[in-house]
Amino acid sequence: MLDRLNPPALPPPFARYAHGVAVPPGARLVFCSGQLGMAADGTVPEGAEEQAALCFANVAAILAEAGMALSDIVRVNAYVTAREHMAGYMRARDRAVASPPPASTLMIVGGFTRPEFLVEVEAVAAKMD
Repeated sequence: MLDRLNPPALPPPFARYAHGVAVPPGARLVFCSGQLGMAADGTVPEGAEEQAALCFANVAAILAEAGMALSDIVRVNAYVTAREHMAGYMRARDRAVASPPPASTLMIVGGFTRPEFLVEVEAVAAKMD
């Protein structure tokens, strides 16, 4: 269904992601807003890896509402507040996303709405009906 695009004219991806993903005509798309590492009860774990795992759990809940799963993700945009949070985020991402992996971007940002937030994840998923 989905075609991962890693053209030989580009260097290989730096981590577990695809340079692009082609979605076929007729696929249903779901766009997930950025999810923070916060549980339904409002608790926020201290570490970036734990927050990222919650971000992906929140994305999974949104996708489930649409009859989709994390394996349907075609693109991830992620944000961390410091370079030292990248490895923890990437471990959580690699556990959450399917193989072959989606297209992905990871950025370091100055912060989020509350200082305890270290990671935010947004995703786009596609599935043929």
